[in-house]
Amino acid sequence: MMADTTIQPQDKFALNPMFLLRWEKTQDAYVLLYPEGVIKLNASAAEILKRCNGAATVAELVGELQALFNEDDIIVENGIYRFLETSHAKGWISNQP
Repeated sequence: MMADTTIQPQDKFALNPMFLLRWEKTQDAYVLLYPEGVIKLNASAAEILKRCNGAATVAELVGELQALFNEDDIIVENGIYRFLETSHAKGWISNQP
């Protein structure tokens, strides 16, 4: 497990190459595959990870998802930051230059 990090709006993240994000028809959901197993993602988690491409900043990601989800902007933003912190701590994503 990686150390906790404070997520900043200008940060950029990419999926760790040890993980593969893909749609799994049998599960009717996106999953995160890795050598030891599989993680079934809910819709919001999948939308966040799909945008962790190494190019988009967290601020851009937040803006896109606030437009996508019909929810209070602050709730969406806080959820994204919490999910990114957890994903980073679990090693699913890594900081990009």
